[in-house]
Amino acid sequence: MKILDLRSDTVTHPTAAMRTAMAEAIVGDDVYGDDPTVIALETAAAERLGKEAALFVPTGTFGNQLAILSYCQPGDEVIVGDDSHIVWHEVGGAALISGVQLRTIDSDLGVMNAEKIRKKIRHGVDIHEPKTALICVENAHSNGRVIALETMQQIWQVAQAEGVPVHLDGARVFNAASALQVDVKAITQYCDSVMCCLSKGLAAPVGSILAGSHALIAKARKKRKLLGGGMRQVGVLAAPGLLALNEMTTRLADDHRHAQLLAAQLAKIDGIVIDLDSVQINMVWFNFSREIDVDKLMQSLANANIKANPPEHGAMRLVTHWQIEEADLARVSQAIEAGIAR
Repeated sequence: MKILDLRSDTVTHPTAAMRTAMAEAIVGDDVYGDDPTVIALETAAAERLGKEAALFVPTGTFGNQLAILSYCQPGDEVIVGDDSHIVWHEVGGAALISGVQLRTIDSDLGVMNAEKIRKKIRHGVDIHEPKTALICVENAHSNGRVIALETMQQIWQVAQAEGVPVHLDGARVFNAASALQVDVKAITQYCDSVMCCLSKGLAAPVGSILAGSHALIAKARKKRKLLGGGMRQVGVLAAPGLLALNEMTTRLADDHRHAQLLAAQLAKIDGIVIDLDSVQINMVWFNFSREIDVDKLMQSLANANIKANPPEHGAMRLVTHWQIEEADLARVSQAIEAGIAR
């Protein structure tokens, strides 16, 4: 029986075309700047994301932290939503790596209010205050919601007026663009830099992109080396990244549709509570309306050859991707229904 892995869209295997591209990739030494496949990926990524230049980095967290390190000086502060990936899932890296403090503001399911951001900005004129060196936003949010272009624009306008750059944690920015039915540049026009993952939902085995101005990327390239991210014949990883960027981004709507279909099936199960309107990309979040036996649920999934993360604080997440087909969804919902049956 086919294994269905819905723990994340990071679990995807590279496609057959990606494996071929890896084997046949023309390589150089990227630290010397002469790996032609890496150059091709960075050039294509900069164009797709609407920025002057781009840099291939190992992971999304690396890309976000590299952006913070490139914009900030020790003692600066970064404004960010209190439910953001940078706050919750990047191991306090901003404090350790860049020596900055994260100044969080209330976020309404991933949506930050531009006026609240404006009131938080400090320019370091008062000797008691740090300087606000960066604002970080996230789209699509790690809760699976897509942030409206109007919200992005409002934050951008505040940042421009205050002279503070904006970095977009766009790990799934192509999912956001697909859900909004816009070109990705419609989102990235409202940020100075953007990180996007090639290995989340796009099937590349490794890698993310940091894109921004020529000056920012030049600084980031040196700091990437400082952090141990100077890779050599990395064209073997850039090659599947090109396919991720050029081909896999065009099929994300299928993953979103499968997530919506799965959510609709789960909504019919006694004991499950799910907000169907919140299923905007490839993530299905749901809660339980009564106490369940988590061990029984996880065993039911395992018996059906399904991998999933257990519920956390009463909520459970399932993530669709290119290896989850429409025909697989019934097996998932049936296993969950059996696992929580009274």
